Amino acid sequence: MRRWSLGLALAALGAPLMAGDAAAQVKDLTLERVFASPDLAGSAPLQPKLSPDGKYLTLLRNRADEKERYDLWAMDTATRQWRMLVDSKKVGTGAELSEAEKMQRERDRSIVGKTGIVGYDWAPDGKAILVPLDGELYLSTLDGQITRLTQEQGSKLNPVISPAGGYVSYVNDQNLVVGKLADGTPAKITQDGTGTVHWGEAEFVAQEEMSRFTGYWWSPGDRYIAVERFDEAPVGVVARTAIGASGTSTYQQRYPKAGTPNVLVDLYVMDPAGANKVKVDLGAETDIYLTRVDWAPDASALYVQRMNRDQTVLDVLKVDPATGKSSVLFSEKSGPTSWVNLSSAFTALKDRSLLWWSERDGHGHIYRWKAGKWTQLTKGDWEVFGDLVGVDEAKGRVFFLGNKDGVLERHLYSVDIKKPGAVTRLTEAGWWNKVTMDGAATRAIVSRSNTDQPSQVYLADAAGKRIAWVEENAVTKADHPYNAYLASHRERKFGTIKGPDGTELNWEMITPVLEPGKRYPVFFQHYGGPHSQTVSKGWGGALQQYLVDRGYIWFQIDNRGSANRGKVFEDAIFHAMGSVEVEDQVAGANYLKTLDYVDPAKIVTYGWSYGGYMTLKMLEGAPGVFAAGVAGAPVSRWELYDTFYTERYMGDPTKVPEAYKVSDTIGNAANIADPLLILHGMSDDNVVLDNTTAMAATLQKAKVPFEMMLYPGHTHRVSGPGISEHLWTTILNFLDRHTDQAKR
Repeated sequence: MRRWSLGLALAALGAPLMAGDAAAQVKDLTLERVFASPDLAGSAPLQPKLSPDGKYLTLLRNRADEKERYDLWAMDTATRQWRMLVDSKKVGTGAELSEAEKMQRERDRSIVGKTGIVGYDWAPDGKAILVPLDGELYLSTLDGQITRLTQEQGSKLNPVISPAGGYVSYVNDQNLVVGKLADGTPAKITQDGTGTVHWGEAEFVAQEEMSRFTGYWWSPGDRYIAVERFDEAPVGVVARTAIGASGTSTYQQRYPKAGTPNVLVDLYVMDPAGANKVKVDLGAETDIYLTRVDWAPDASALYVQRMNRDQTVLDVLKVDPATGKSSVLFSEKSGPTSWVNLSSAFTALKDRSLLWWSERDGHGHIYRWKAGKWTQLTKGDWEVFGDLVGVDEAKGRVFFLGNKDGVLERHLYSVDIKKPGAVTRLTEAGWWNKVTMDGAATRAIVSRSNTDQPSQVYLADAAGKRIAWVEENAVTKADHPYNAYLASHRERKFGTIKGPDGTELNWEMITPVLEPGKRYPVFFQHYGGPHSQTVSKGWGGALQQYLVDRGYIWFQIDNRGSANRGKVFEDAIFHAMGSVEVEDQVAGANYLKTLDYVDPAKIVTYGWSYGGYMTLKMLEGAPGVFAAGVAGAPVSRWELYDTFYTERYMGDPTKVPEAYKVSDTIGNAANIADPLLILHGMSDDNVVLDNTTAMAATLQKAKVPFEMMLYPGHTHRVSGPGISEHLWTTILNFLDRHTDQAKR
């Protein structure tokens, strides 16, 4: 369960801005404008990349008149001139995506809800780009020529151009398809992908919980392909009824609930024709997770990360691609009341050493493994985020994102392999950054935001110096969509409180202009789940500002169990979901009640997904603290959620049933005495609707009044044109009734 934002940018806005004459025309935000086009945050490009030859910078740019639709653009890095390479409306067929592709997009939070072009892949010679669009594949060259590569029916999942540029590959109807890029006819190189058997795909929990969206991996030089084969026959079936506005479709979805069987996973190595196939030795135990697969730079070895079902041991296997034989290089092991977190930081270097991310000292840091010996490259009471940004092997520099300068910021840093511990920050203080680099780590594309500025993108050198703006997106410019609203923009404040156990907890708040003696209601937003940090100095969107314009104070706090504060902070929820998170959130509410400008009787709370679960637990565990609560797509019983996520934190329900009993929301549902609104998409394949129907039935049997709004045809993400406005109108009408707020 990775964090869901509903596509509504649910982080707070920043301090009041001065825009000179540009701010002279003052406008009031409306809910309609918050969700309309163009996006109030300005241009929001996706997937910026440098071409292999470095001559172009490409990205996906959304349209001003249709903010969910993206086209492919390119900038000449020499002349800084932009041009559209592929217009998604002119090239695409407009065909509806297959169910498999829809669901894969649903699980990829970076592209969910977006249309048009949502991915692309450069050919290694820098002369062409593979572009998936409307279920088909196109090849775009830099002279404006676009060629359609595929014609067959069915999805084309995970399309890529091979590392040496000889082939194009994708998954069609559960089999891997490979064809020569220049003049070949694509052909299936696996044959038995049908029914419950899939080749080249990532299984449900890999997509939803491991951030692994592919099931095949080309070797450097195009000699081999490592291909996952999984059989989901052992997995239980959930009848997912997609109730829509004009009809109902029922899908027999294989959904591995906690404590039940997972898919059976195998890994094979074969050549591009599907011949010379060998099976990789993944060990005698079959109840495992295949989490990551990587190649050595010279294709002499395949590195496979294998995790046990309990997620307490992660083995790194070295595999001979010619025979499939494997050996364990090293293992990560958790403590007795913890688990092993995954990362994508694994990097095999040409000198046969490895770069690795580990929390073995209590914090996430980078290590180098060489000839069986470890060297810790970063160290301290701070976190390296789990992916490496780039590695310059020639100069021995490693680039990464971390929070060495404070947990509320995220920066690009570098460390010299030969000088462990000597860490250099390369981005400007006061920002929250995302960064990608070219293959040689000589240039970086930095996407940054802070409380005063929505996302900006620039090209930088390896020292962090800005070379050119890619998307300046300056909010102070008169033509920026948000500029007209700057005059009423309110400051975001940060602070800390002591939690019930004395742990320091970070909070953030936006207030209206405070009138002496007046008390204000609070919109208390929360998420609360692991692997998420909600309090930061990054820009988020206009929704919080709109809530503040309505007269609410907007507030949220990061509880124990959330991310980027070290292993002890996160491990507090081990076998205890719905415990310390609730205590810390209630501590935040009680802190608010001590403030002389807060109306203690009018604190309302809202959360989605894990946050929806938290709403139910908070109302059950702290009756009277909140004036009302909104639970969006809530988990009600963890036995209904998937294996990989749930068992990581809660263990196996067949082994620790009492932990599950305490953590669910069903047992104490009758304790809910405060007004409750439940929201859910009726086609949700993540937190299936069974969670809400189980809770609704329990509340009804206990004669507990509540309100509910269901969204036909919508999945775990309930948003989009018209729907977002309806959702938030429903939420605010409900909350306004319980805070006596005047509607805007």
